[in-house]
Amino acid sequence: MGILIKNGTIVTALDTTVGDVLTQDGAIVAVGANLEANSGDTTIDASGQYVFPGGLDPHVHMELPFMGTISADDFETGTAAGVAGGTTSIIDFVIPARDQNLMEGLAEWHAKAKKSVADYAFHMAVTWWGDESAEWMRRCVQEEGIPSFKTFMAYRGAIGVDDHELIQVMRTAKSLGALTTVHAEHGDMVVHLQDKLFAEGKTGPEYHARSRPAPVEAEATTRAIMLARMTHEPLYVVHVTTAQSVAAIAEARSRGQNVMGETCPQYLLLDDSVYYKPDFEGAAAVMSPPIRPKGHQEPLWAALRSGTLEVVATDHCPFNQKGQKDMGIDDFRKIPNGAAGIEHRLALMYTYGVLEGRLNLNQFVDVTSTRAAKIFGLYPRKGSITVGADADLVIWDPEASGTISVKTHHHKVDRNIFEGFATKGAPSTVVVNGQVQYQDGDLRVTRGAGRYLKRSLG
Repeated sequence: MGILIKNGTIVTALDTTVGDVLTQDGAIVAVGANLEANSGDTTIDASGQYVFPGGLDPHVHMELPFMGTISADDFETGTAAGVAGGTTSIIDFVIPARDQNLMEGLAEWHAKAKKSVADYAFHMAVTWWGDESAEWMRRCVQEEGIPSFKTFMAYRGAIGVDDHELIQVMRTAKSLGALTTVHAEHGDMVVHLQDKLFAEGKTGPEYHARSRPAPVEAEATTRAIMLARMTHEPLYVVHVTTAQSVAAIAEARSRGQNVMGETCPQYLLLDDSVYYKPDFEGAAAVMSPPIRPKGHQEPLWAALRSGTLEVVATDHCPFNQKGQKDMGIDDFRKIPNGAAGIEHRLALMYTYGVLEGRLNLNQFVDVTSTRAAKIFGLYPRKGSITVGADADLVIWDPEASGTISVKTHHHKVDRNIFEGFATKGAPSTVVVNGQVQYQDGDLRVTRGAGRYLKRSLG
């Protein structure tokens, strides 16, 4: 049983055409004009609407144990929220505890992820370096389909690594043909500034941002680029937030170094005034790196247009204001870092990117789906509308309008950092693995329907 999508404006990262898409048994079997449905197929008229490849969010944290609690969305609710917004695949991060066997961590994540409603893959975080670390990395790449490794230059003493450990990760990844990704903040300086501010009696959420200023990220980005250059390892910098980091990535790319960058809607659309809301409401936006002052946002948009930054992810990692964020009501250092974002990524990028002339439609598809699929070894199975690709498709109504609100979102969390944002354009139908999983506001997902995606960087 298949689906025939008729008369839609098919938009990929490369071109835009009016035509039909036919799916069968979870895969795209034809793309063209005047296609005919098979007996028993469902036909959807997409006249006046766009057809996009399903969104791929390569940076999420579902049910992550972090800072004494667990992120509020589990793999079922988080992937369901993604489907409601047009994201049909995710890449989560296996983050073992320091000194934990990476393979044990992977088993834990597989057990949690079995309830996903959409397809998922993993990055592996290397949170420490020991005698067996290189072998664990080999097994990830060669046996488990995980060819990308996450490193944290922040969170010292917990999941962060020092430069020696980071160099070992890069060297080993290079030998395996794998990709190193990095959370770039100077961990020691963050701790110094946190403790200094707290000792001065500065305890509110606004001091989270002040303890992680732009130079802390810029320095670490520059250092990571240098280490990658010396080890000849490609580098992917996650959640870039500052103009200085963009400049460092641009300089490296101008020399021919293989450095890629990602940003998120919150860094494009919000500024640090969010931290000054009364009644501890600023805690909802506490994340790392923090949201930046005005002046950083337009350089990020420009970097997306130019290709200096290639991906828009979310770093989806929500915590409830009550019972989680309020753990730090008297000490900003204890506020769990993270916020929700997976459901509204496409609507925000379409409204404030495409409709405001910052991105064209093809760039929109590229940064929300295709480029991540190519970088992380999922293309053309994901991120494309081609014969043989998975039937993950979004029919997008450009005339739909809405207002983001915690009252209507599908995230399992009590705050939304984009509360009140108006959006124009939304999914009318979302097809996941050849099944209609969302249509006209009706979310029809199935617990456990998601498949684990083994990846290879080729």
